[in-house]
Amino acid sequence: MSTALSITKTVSIDRPFADVYAFLADPANWSKWAVVNIRSIEPTADPDWWQMSTPVGPARLRLHADAELGVLDHDYVDDTASWRVPARVVPNGDGAEFMMTFYQPPTLGREFFVQQVDLVDTELATLKRILESGRA
Repeated sequence: MSTALSITKTVSIDRPFADVYAFLADPANWSKWAVVNIRSIEPTADPDWWQMSTPVGPARLRLHADAELGVLDHDYVDDTASWRVPARVVPNGDGAEFMMTFYQPPTLGREFFVQQVDLVDTELATLKRILESGRA
């Protein structure tokens, strides 16, 4: 058995844990901060799934959230791949940390996977700016 390449991205946010978690636990907010990967997002008839428009076409998102533990794991499904992204919000003093771990899907080459995950830095910087400015 082998393990997949994993990359964890983290951002510190100077905003209370509860505020950060509440903002991220609402998928309707994701197009505000996930500006590289999500053009738009809307609920579907199935309350567990959200329909997204992405740069590579339509995709679906499903959250597995637990506020008490700060869990925001999510499933991403498009025409080329599907995977689960473990994600957490954890308290850090008066603020919070948000982290996501990405595992390289077998359908993506290493170089392309790393390039795509590096784009998340832009999204996390956007999230930090939104939440720390009080515009959320």
